[in-house]
Amino acid sequence: MNSNLCTICPRECNIDRTNQPSFCGANSLKIAKAMKHFWEEPTISGVKGSGAIFFSHCNLKCIYCQNAEVSHEGIGKTISVQKLADLFKQLEQSGVHNINLVTPTHYANEIIEALNIYKPNIPVVYNTSGYESAETIKRLKNYVDIYLCDFKYFDNNLAKEYSKAPNYFEACTTSLMQMRKNQPNDIIENGIMQKGLIVRHLVLPTHSSDSIKVLEWVKTNLGKSTIISLMNQYVPYYKALNHPVLKNRLKPLEYKRVINKFIQLGFINGFSQEATSASCEFIPDFKEDTQEFTY
Repeated sequence: MNSNLCTICPRECNIDRTNQPSFCGANSLKIAKAMKHFWEEPTISGVKGSGAIFFSHCNLKCIYCQNAEVSHEGIGKTISVQKLADLFKQLEQSGVHNINLVTPTHYANEIIEALNIYKPNIPVVYNTSGYESAETIKRLKNYVDIYLCDFKYFDNNLAKEYSKAPNYFEACTTSLMQMRKNQPNDIIENGIMQKGLIVRHLVLPTHSSDSIKVLEWVKTNLGKSTIISLMNQYVPYYKALNHPVLKNRLKPLEYKRVINKFIQLGFINGFSQEATSASCEFIPDFKEDTQEFTY
């Protein structure tokens, strides 16, 4: 058996990434940007910012992805595991609240190697689309402090059409349960999260009913104390600009319906967004040459 065959995510491509890319497009470790990020949830960004590392490529193919230059086109720079460990240290020394690994799934092996070289003394955030293998999440138990996890779809038909992931619901929910096992308690000190789980959900136009099913699942399986981040930031982008449904903006009443359901279900911890968050102004410039951190 070839140990290099990639089975790190639910796609289980079984491709030797040393010779060719997997479905995600990745082979060697590659990052698009490292920056102080101030537009995450308040308990993540705080006042000093989150030390975000945006990894190139993605194991989902969301047609509305706001980071399409990174996820689909794969822009970025190939680096070594040692350089990634050095970057953890640079970000930590800059005074950020945490190390924020954005779209890390397909590089989980390299991330574990880097954290074995240098484990920061600030929380490590695993900022994921939710399309994860529970086995990979188990391996991250002693490395990740905070899981910032999308729960994009309840309906696999939507997942298939919008993200080419027909088994998204099963993969995401199984992984969420494992994340909760890895970090059973949400710990927040002085307004900044130290350990735990935040479940993110982006409300999509015309799909508020699917959003409500997501909330119902979370309450039933993870409990009403689960921290939920309901995002109102949808902007038609990339291939969604020509999609008959996703070319539209989210209507205020659609988002309000989901918020009302959140309240009705009795959730006690959560974040919402103003309509002004639906703007391309908050998308990082991945082609900007200036880099605050070296790698």
